[in-house]
Formats: sequence, C-alpha cells, structure tokens
Amino acid sequence: MPEIRRDPVSGRWTIVASTRNERPSDFASGKISESKKNCPFCPGNEDQTPKEIYSVKSSKENNWRLRVVPNKYPALVPSLDAECLESEGLYRKMEGSGVHEVIIETPDHFRQLHEMDEDDISEVFKCFASRIREIKKDKKIKYVMIFKNYGRHAGASLAHPHSQLIAMPMVPMRVANELEGAQTYFSQNSRCVFCDIIREEMAFKKRIIEENDFFIAINPYASRFTFETWILPKKHLSHLEETPEEYLKNLSGVLKATLQKINHSLGETAYNILIHTMPAQEDSSPFYHWHIEIMPKFSHMAGFEWGTGFYINTVSPEKAAEILNSGKKYNK
Repeated sequence: MPEIRRDPVSGRWTIVASTRNERPSDFASGKISESKKNCPFCPGNEDQTPKEIYSVKSSKENNWRLRVVPNKYPALVPSLDAECLESEGLYRKMEGSGVHEVIIETPDHFRQLHEMDEDDISEVFKCFASRIREIKKDKKIKYVMIFKNYGRHAGASLAHPHSQLIAMPMVPMRVANELEGAQTYFSQNSRCVFCDIIREEMAFKKRIIEENDFFIAINPYASRFTFETWILPKKHLSHLEETPEEYLKNLSGVLKATLQKINHSLGETAYNILIHTMPAQEDSSPFYHWHIEIMPKFSHMAGFEWGTGFYINTVSPEKAAEILNSGKKYNK
C-alpha cells in the first residue's frame, strides 16, 4: 500500500510508492522501442492491462479509439481510510488512497497527440472531463490532476501515446499556491487574474501562439521554462469538467496547432502537459480559471532553482513566441 507522508516544515506531501519501480520502460536502453509487439497499450494486447473502465469504440468491428484503464503500477490506490492521519512522533502520514488511471489516447502506437485528428483530440478531453465527473463523486477526493509525459526526459516510461490521471485526498501545494494568488488578486480587483491575463495578451499580441474564438495559447509573461506555453479558455470557466462540449471541440484545434509549432521549431523535444483545474469538491469559482500548461524539457532544474524556488529562463517569452510563429528551427 502506498503512503502519503507530510513534511513537518513546509506542509508538503510526498507519495511513497515502491511499486512504481516495477514499471516496464521503452527507454531502458536509451532508445524508444520501435516494436508494437510487446506494447501493453496496442490493440490485441488488452489482456496486458487491468480491465478497462472507459472506452470510445471505433466504427471498425471489435476496435476502439480510446481506452482508460487503472494504472498497473499506481502511485495511489482506492481505500476506505483516505482521511485517517497516523502519527509517528513528530511525523504524520496516511494511506496512499486515491485513483491512478491511464488514458490510452489512440490505438496507433506511433501517432502522437499533435498528429491526431481534431475529433480524436476532442474525444481525449471529453474523456478527461467525464472521468473527473465520475471520480469526484467520491467526496474523499479533493483534487484530480491530469497530465501527459512525452519523451524520456519528461518522465515517460512507455512510448505509446497516453496521458495519466491521479486523484488525491488533498489539494497539491502548487495548485493551492495558485488558488491563493488568484483569490488574493480577485479580492483586490474584483476580477479573475486569468481573464485579465487573456485581455492583456490579446492587446499586446506578441506572446500569442495560437487562438480561436474559444481558446488562446500564449507564452506567459513570467515563463518559468524555455518555451513554456499556456492554453486558456477565453470564457471564464473554473472547472474543466464543466466546460461545454462545444468548447472542448474547439480546444482541439488550438492544442494541435500549438503542439505542431512546438514540434516543428524545437524538434523531438520532450515535454510535460499539465491541466490545472478547480479542486474537485469546490463550486464554480469567480476567481479561478482552468488552463493547460505545456513545458518543453530543455534543461533540468539545478542548485539555484532547487535552493531558492526561482526559475532561470534563457529565452524570453516574446522571443519564444516569435520563433514558434515564424516556423524557424530553434538552435539551442
């Protein structure tokens, strides 16, 4: 059983899950596996994953477009004692209770997100919203984090296109800090800070990567990482799972075009995609705005960053947007 341990100084939580060491890896040899034969996410190998809990069927007989399965090597597992804190002297811990799922985005082993049809990308996000709605029925779940690791240096262990969902019994610290900052801004200005960011970027124009009537992609003003990109709905929406399907359909075009620009200019660069949304048990919020964060992996955090919490970005967001929009290759 995994454990969640609390640091008595900062209050942050750490998941201790030793079974994660048992995961298979396509990158163990340093190269991406080109073989579909032993891929647990490919059609025909469904018996290599736990039983599916959600799927979108294909028009082809006995085939699927998308599957969701429990993670075979979970960071958190379902339990009845999620809120039962235990003491060990100074320290506090609880069972590693929650949900850990894998969203297999496509049956095609080699078809990455930026290469998928917009309808298929839309199905992925409709799946995200559906799974959040279902999982948060459990009132012990306080936050649902959805993320995608693309490439070895971004933490991916299998090459087949997939995302992950981890639902947990507390709001993670980085999200809590973001919520606190957004709430402070709202109390001082009576406006959502994310809505103001969108207005500012649309007026300035030089950090916009892609947009349509529903969504905008930007390199944020204080980007932490080189070519860091955010995608935000233009309408104020605090919860991904409450976003109308019409919006999710229009998200797919902006996301695909943004990832294509990143892939073209940066080459085969690893990246993480994170979705930040309102905590699961909270009502719609006037101060928070759900969004997607895309973080290409050009360098690793070093001593200064770890020691201070500061970030050093070597390419300004204005220059990053210029490069992505120009279609030129970025020379590191």
